Amino acid sequence: MAGSKEIRTKIKSVENTRKITKAMEMVAASKMRRAQERMRAARPYAEKIRNVAAHLSHAHSEYKHPFLLARDTVKTVGLIVITSDKGLCGGLNTNVLRLAISNMKSWEAEGKSVLVSALGNKGLGFMNRVGGNIKSHITGLGDAPQMEKLIGPIKVMLDAYVAGEIDALYISYTRFINTMKQEAVSEQLLPLSGEQLGAAEGHWDYIYEPDAKLVIDDLLTRYVESMVYSSVSENIASEQSARMVAMKAASDNAKTVIGELKLVYNKARQAAITKEISEIVGGAAAVA
Repeated sequence: MAGSKEIRTKIKSVENTRKITKAMEMVAASKMRRAQERMRAARPYAEKIRNVAAHLSHAHSEYKHPFLLARDTVKTVGLIVITSDKGLCGGLNTNVLRLAISNMKSWEAEGKSVLVSALGNKGLGFMNRVGGNIKSHITGLGDAPQMEKLIGPIKVMLDAYVAGEIDALYISYTRFINTMKQEAVSEQLLPLSGEQLGAAEGHWDYIYEPDAKLVIDDLLTRYVESMVYSSVSENIASEQSARMVAMKAASDNAKTVIGELKLVYNKARQAAITKEISEIVGGAAAVA
């Protein structure tokens, strides 16, 4: 059995760890509320522009944007992977990276090459370790995503699609369902398909001012940017929720470990006292 001093040191160490995890739990809970508010604020615009893009894919306009045209053969796939910059959030990053690598392996098995855009430090580090072909990346997104930071790596992928370097664009992120549940998902961004976005096939006609090319070019670019921004917002809300739950579990586990260590300490202390009493009694009997 370990000595009393060693057990006391372990108890102190676990208590200090529990203070840290408890503080991180409270910080994550505070950030989670703000992240959820930003996520919910971004959802209405994302849903509306998704509907407009879906209807636009069925419109009979004189101009067809490259985002609306499906390629005959898909040789190269672009993948935007959204992860957190920091860890200690349970299996959040592991789940989305496992999904991303599974998709990449299936595409490569079909003879397709994959170009990756990593949004978040964890995803960038993982893709570097597995030898992913990284086309663009960004780290340090912070707790409140800024569109100005996201535009750069997104534009790289969009330009690659227009130039024909990639034939399809997907995004993998963690969707926020509730505080206790987050789901890793993968969605196709390009080419746009009305059926895929939930719009029934029909005849949609729009009047464009000043002209169709200018309006459609700007609209579809904003659509992709808003989808990525919404996905990043969902991922941040999921991150804070997962971190709060993980830190609460760590605090509860630390409390259990402290209780077990105190029980062991008390047993060791009781054994030492009993031994001392036995020695005293034995010494007194020998003197008598």
